[in-house]
Amino acid sequence: MAGRLIIISNRIPTNEHLSGGLVVALHDALACTDAVWIGAHPDPGDNIEELEELIGSKYQKFAFRLTEEEIQNYYLGYANSVIWPLCHRRGDLVDMRSEYQSAYLKVNARIARLVATQLEPDDIIWAHDYHFLPLAAGMRELGVKNRIGFFLHIPFPALGDLSVLSKPETFAADLAQFDLIGLQTRSDVARCLEMFRADPRAEFLPDGSVKFNDRVTSVRSFPIGIDTAGFASEACHAGLPVFGRETPEEYIIGVDRLDYSKGLPNRFRAFSKYLETRPLGRKPCLVQIAPPTRQQVRAYQDITRELEEIAGHVNGTFAELDWTPVRYIHRSVPRARLARLYRQAKACLVTSLADGMNLVAKEYIAAQNPDDPGVLILSRFAGVAEDMTEALLINPYDIEDIAKAIAIAMDMPLSERKERHAASLRIVEATDVSTWSKNFLRVLKERPISVDFSRYFADV
Repeated sequence: MAGRLIIISNRIPTNEHLSGGLVVALHDALACTDAVWIGAHPDPGDNIEELEELIGSKYQKFAFRLTEEEIQNYYLGYANSVIWPLCHRRGDLVDMRSEYQSAYLKVNARIARLVATQLEPDDIIWAHDYHFLPLAAGMRELGVKNRIGFFLHIPFPALGDLSVLSKPETFAADLAQFDLIGLQTRSDVARCLEMFRADPRAEFLPDGSVKFNDRVTSVRSFPIGIDTAGFASEACHAGLPVFGRETPEEYIIGVDRLDYSKGLPNRFRAFSKYLETRPLGRKPCLVQIAPPTRQQVRAYQDITRELEEIAGHVNGTFAELDWTPVRYIHRSVPRARLARLYRQAKACLVTSLADGMNLVAKEYIAAQNPDDPGVLILSRFAGVAEDMTEALLINPYDIEDIAKAIAIAMDMPLSERKERHAASLRIVEATDVSTWSKNFLRVLKERPISVDFSRYFADV
């Protein structure tokens, strides 16, 4: 009898309204199989020693509670003030505190216990993202022998950066307890293998797997995607004008969570630089949608203030009575309306300083009219740039380079726009979200539950 798929993630939808790339991707995967989704309840609570079932879905959902203190120390603390900046090349923003690490380990150990009580022998476990790095280690200590996969949605850290951790040697040891480590890009895989190669406890087996002490793990790239056809359909859907009466003559769009990894200050500065040399009479807008996130963390408060100051300066310098150059929207926009915003935008700016994949780039390409597409201006440091080489690639640290790319995009001939879009769309379609989940689960199911090491050396 085939076992269930048990998915573990930090976020879990409590109703049928879906938001966030990870949430939508997992919902699509779960809807097609016998599955259980376990994640953090959106509301804090003290009833932390049991899972609460959430009703109203096509599959089973269970939530674990976090106390207010755990939200501060486990989630905002270690996960988002240590691991997140570490993986995004911002070691200078790491806030290392003993209470953060203690809470991170304690919460993961508790979740391991809660999940273990729900398991059946043939179940497969798929843990998601940096919140659960030590989860498999905790489950192995409890005697769990099921296949456990892990997917990291953000960039894999560079080997040298791991030294900022208080016990950097545990990073590799924890990951090795997973049967399959899924990463976004081939570059991420190379960094992960470099970590194992530098560790004397690890050795590489003939099939490319990594033996680490008594465990064997495999490291593979699985670039995540979107529901391409579904998003394209929403973009084509007729509706009320997305801007109401305030439709700009032409606009560039940016859509990002308000995070220091997205390069937003340089994006605003580059647009200002472009405005200085734009053709006379042209009045383009930068429409920036930036929903707030992790507002309790100091680094996010700082970037919020910085962006507001830059936007005010740009508008104060260039605005006219009938034109506001920067439309800065500090909240989320419904998915259907966002799809139509993408379709009408002359260009999309993605200026990530470090990004696991960046689904905004894929959404923009999927939303375009192939007969008259816009131009994707894409940071070479976004994971998607590894394959989407026909986008207009830029260095997000170079303001002049971004400004020049904006000028090129605004005046790009139709034939070139169509050629670049067609090539990019092929990448988006080839990495559709259904393909991503199917490929990961297929490889995980092929991993042996227990390993006889002698088979690797039978011919030696």
